[in-house]
Amino acid sequence: MTFVGKILVIVIMAFSLMFLGVSIVVFSTATNWSEAAAKLKEQVTKANQQNSDATAQIEALKKDAAKAEADHKAAQQALDNSIAQLKDDKDKLLQDVTQARTQLVTAETNAATALADSEARRKETEMLREQKLDVEKQANEFKIHQSELNDQIRILTRERDVAKKNAEDLRNRAAAFSSLLRSHGLSDDVSQLKGVEPPPSVHGEVLRVDSNNRLELSIGSDDGLAVGQELQLFRLKPAAEYLGKVRIISVDPDQAVGVVIGKTVQGKKVKEGDSVASTFRSLPRS
Repeated sequence: MTFVGKILVIVIMAFSLMFLGVSIVVFSTATNWSEAAAKLKEQVTKANQQNSDATAQIEALKKDAAKAEADHKAAQQALDNSIAQLKDDKDKLLQDVTQARTQLVTAETNAATALADSEARRKETEMLREQKLDVEKQANEFKIHQSELNDQIRILTRERDVAKKNAEDLRNRAAAFSSLLRSHGLSDDVSQLKGVEPPPSVHGEVLRVDSNNRLELSIGSDDGLAVGQELQLFRLKPAAEYLGKVRIISVDPDQAVGVVIGKTVQGKKVKEGDSVASTFRSLPRS
């Protein structure tokens, strides 16, 4: 039995007791017992009717209470479901907010990194632009310098060609004079000519041997050499050996040209790197 039903039962009992008390009073104070009994009977009937009405009302109230309780339970269940759904929505919303905050922090970090990279690239671009300007400036200077060098090279090339031509002409003239002297039975040994002095104490190397077996030497007039002087020819490596003599036929300040007198010892060919000296003592000490 519900709490409402208990209250209704107590109310009915109270009404019953009240009616009983009223009946006793009426019964004790009434002078006409039949009328009193009839009235009492009528009152009892009325009380029974009221009791029946009250019972019906109580039953209706019970039904209403049961329906209200069922509705309350349904509403409570719906409310619990709504609370659970709201709690789930709240948790999901909190997760979404947390995830959004994490994404925001990540985005801010990425933005800061991207900004730093952009600034670094901007500075690098500025530095590269300055370096490009410097390189272009240097390239222009190099072009100007290269143009000047090309002009100097062309001038030196022409001078070298003229010098080679003059040297070749001198060699040809010397060879022609030598042939002319031999054809007249005269010696072409310039060392026998009057005024040729012996060479000073010098030492040099063979720089090149041309197709006519002429030797280009690393020493010249600045070292005291003159046309007609003779030098000793040696090979120092792998072992020191004497090869023969060389006569100077032309000189420049830092170079000279000579020819082998006669044949070399054992017919050995002269090579680049062989040594020439005025005497054996002029050779460097190993």
